[in-house]
Amino acid sequence: MTTATLEDRPARSSDSARINLRTSPEAKALIERAAALMGTTVSGFMLQNAYEAARRVVVDNDTLVLSQKAFDAFVAACEQPSEPNEALRALMARR
Repeated sequence: MTTATLEDRPARSSDSARINLRTSPEAKALIERAAALMGTTVSGFMLQNAYEAARRVVVDNDTLVLSQKAFDAFVAACEQPSEPNEALRALMARR
């Protein structure tokens, strides 16, 4: 799995949105230290890491992983659908 970076998203210098947050002094100090160690600003550090975390959450939510057996069953069901039953006919009649 590749790691997404901010360069993966469309960037326009005129587009900007602000995110404010509150944190403890300890968390702030740790973030500042980490940013310095990475040679970036606190904003850049936080944005890059929050963006990557957000992409992982979205990908995990939007990705369905199936075993080969389950995938084969899914494909077979799509290629040879069952005849509609009475419940499906009734549902479609309500449209």
